[in-house]
Amino acid sequence: MKVAFYTTAPGRSPVLDYIRDLSKPERARVLEALDQIERHGFDAVRVQFRQIEGKLWEIRVSAHRVLYVLVQREEMVLLHAYKKQGQKLPPREREVAIKRMKELLS
Repeated sequence: MKVAFYTTAPGRSPVLDYIRDLSKPERARVLEALDQIERHGFDAVRVQFRQIEGKLWEIRVSAHRVLYVLVQREEMVLLHAYKKQGQKLPPREREVAIKRMKELLS
């Protein structure tokens, strides 16, 4: 499966920025999960997937969440990432991901 990063109009990738700001062990854990997804798709080891709403899905990697959308059968675009703080997906995080998803799919 191809894993791609959403980029803003100026060319920034919010998910890559998030990953770069993590500590080395956390960064390694998230990058390993993304590598597993690229190699094994939804059969990736130690990676959990959950549907959020419609086409919006979530990858769980320890305390980190990466929201994504499948644009084609074998292409995943990572829209937004955040560190889980509570039980539910914060509305602001959901809104950011939905906005990016709509922009990408239009």
